Amino acid sequence: MREPYAFLLHETGGPEVLQSEPIAIPAPGPRQVLVRNEAIGLNFIDTYHRSGLYKVPLPTGLGNEGAGVVEAVGEGADEFRVGGRVGYFSGSLGAYATHRLVDAERLVKLPEAISFEDAAAAMLKGCTAEYLVERCARVQPDETVLVHAAAGGVGSILVPWLKHLGAVVIAHAGDSRKAALAKELGADHALCCPMEELAAEVRALTDGKGVPIVLDGVGKASWTASLSSVARRGLIVTYGNASGPVPPFTPLDLLSAGSIFVTRPTLADYCRTPEEIRASAARLFELIEKGVIKIRIGARFPLRDAAEAHRAIESRATTGSTVLIP
Repeated sequence: MREPYAFLLHETGGPEVLQSEPIAIPAPGPRQVLVRNEAIGLNFIDTYHRSGLYKVPLPTGLGNEGAGVVEAVGEGADEFRVGGRVGYFSGSLGAYATHRLVDAERLVKLPEAISFEDAAAAMLKGCTAEYLVERCARVQPDETVLVHAAAGGVGSILVPWLKHLGAVVIAHAGDSRKAALAKELGADHALCCPMEELAAEVRALTDGKGVPIVLDGVGKASWTASLSSVARRGLIVTYGNASGPVPPFTPLDLLSAGSIFVTRPTLADYCRTPEEIRASAARLFELIEKGVIKIRIGARFPLRDAAEAHRAIESRATTGSTVLIP
């Protein structure tokens, strides 16, 4: 049996603040389930919690997403059984651990066709893609959508999902290799130009109109390009801060851009109830099983090397999803 351990964040800062420590395996309380993690998803939001960009009370665990095996079930959590395959992507932090307690309301059962690694790589990013495309932007067939960071963890799921719905996808990526990957994923147009040139490229591809929808997980570095690329009365969905938070803007900026709409959503508000969590995951699993979404795991790190994994994702050295293996 492997020695149980977890990462507990005592101070915010760079990757060097990530240190593992031994833990006692906890017993589940009412409506709790003890999960032995088999794979853990690394997400950009983990770096926000670690750095202090997103404030959380310290000390704290780290990580939202994992998949594993049920080892014990608390009173009232009878929908789960010992030995069952489960995953989670919401709720309290603490996925960077060999074992952890998860509220039953936050757990989803994994179909046999979904591996632990694929689940850990896909759930948070895939359910983010689900709500962005189907419930937030409500993308319709033949609509043109600009996707930033199209070869990244969320972007590489957004592109084929959008194509499945019949959208026209303009993908933007940081270099030619990543743009080629976006093209392989189904993008109609895959660009890797500098941000200051992107709007002109997008306007050229859309007869000067711009795109009705921008899905922007980059933030600060892409904001001006997004604002300049969106069509009159279009929508910018700014859902991430990979380059830092979006700079301050005023309603007059939205007027000047063409009476546009901007929303800054978060997964926690779209997967808030057990019903929403399980419906979102079920939709994702459906598209994975149909082959619409192919989970690309670009890197695997031992959980104990979480600091190295953070350095890799922050340096843009990864594509697709990254998983940590206990």
